[in-house]
Amino acid sequence: MKTLELFEKYVIPNYTRYPVSLERGEGAYLWDEDGKRYLDFFPGWGCCLLGHCPPKVVEAVQKQVATLIHVPNSWYQRPQGVWAQMLSERSFGGKCFFCNSGTEANEAAIKLIRMYGESEKRYRILTFENSFHGRTMGALTATAQPKYHNGVCPMLPGFVYAPYNDLEKVAEIVENDKELAGIMLEPIQGEGGVRFPAAGFLEGLRKLCDEHRLILHFDEVQTGCGRTGNWFAYQAFGVVPDTMSLAKTVAGGIAAGALVCKPELAEHLRPGMHAATFGGNPIAAAAGIATLEAIEEGNLLQKAKDNGEIFLKRFNELKGTCDLIEDVRGLGAMIGMELNINGTEVVRKCMERGLLINCTHGSVIRLLPPAILTAEQVHEGCDIICDVISSL
Repeated sequence: MKTLELFEKYVIPNYTRYPVSLERGEGAYLWDEDGKRYLDFFPGWGCCLLGHCPPKVVEAVQKQVATLIHVPNSWYQRPQGVWAQMLSERSFGGKCFFCNSGTEANEAAIKLIRMYGESEKRYRILTFENSFHGRTMGALTATAQPKYHNGVCPMLPGFVYAPYNDLEKVAEIVENDKELAGIMLEPIQGEGGVRFPAAGFLEGLRKLCDEHRLILHFDEVQTGCGRTGNWFAYQAFGVVPDTMSLAKTVAGGIAAGALVCKPELAEHLRPGMHAATFGGNPIAAAAGIATLEAIEEGNLLQKAKDNGEIFLKRFNELKGTCDLIEDVRGLGAMIGMELNINGTEVVRKCMERGLLINCTHGSVIRLLPPAILTAEQVHEGCDIICDVISSL
């Protein structure tokens, strides 16, 4: 039975899939069952910052899987502790809770914020329009996009939404909502269209949280662990959160997530209140350690910045000659090109020509390319994108 037939018969069709069955990957490339090669500018939905099957991660996982696959978190195991130390030292000196995905990391953050405000009966969390925080019910409610709520209402109580970049509206809510315990946002909105904070917005949120004793949580699931050319996006803006959630790039493509919080907040996530059976398992931890080491050894933070500059230059040049492009924005290996047409056709035509990209929010071409791309590979992909858009 062919792969597509297997899926049609046995797999729940909750994903819209391209009619392509992928067989293997290496570096910046993927191959399908028919042997066609694709240059991947959206590897693993942004998880594969190191590209496909990075040698250092592969070696670490192979070694670990032959030593110890899984033990429950009622025991200690060294890889998890080392991984936590490495994340702490590269961020704001926090403590880590490990899980398996970004939505789980955000669920942990929601619980921590509520437990932080418990003694004063504060539990509400402010999030922002066009945000995306995950698919489990708490994270989904935090996601202020009604299209994701359709069919699964009622949503959970305790969330209030504000327009992104509207600091005045946020201040009004904070002043009047005495049940508010925290503010949660992506420092750069990813699924919402690669949208950046306005000057002073994050600084203003930090000030409001300090004045009203609120937790400021950054969802860095998409922006964290090297994506923006910084270890974490907050470092690019100079605003330190109290907590942050990580996933995607944190373990080189192995399923993993983490909540990092300032040490003084860690006590709120007390024993028995939250857990993840596979969280921080030895395989994920080994992959996470190898990922952080590979980023440093390959100087990939700088490489992400250098490649990002090429992307922005190429797309801004195209914008000057093509009236289909409304805006170009990006930071490091996170690029958005906003069109005034639906971008689905661009994605399809690029795939036909052997380039994998993404369209989000209907009209924003989103690239989350691996940081290992050579300049030649960047230009190769840009040539295809520019040619496809120009042809439209």
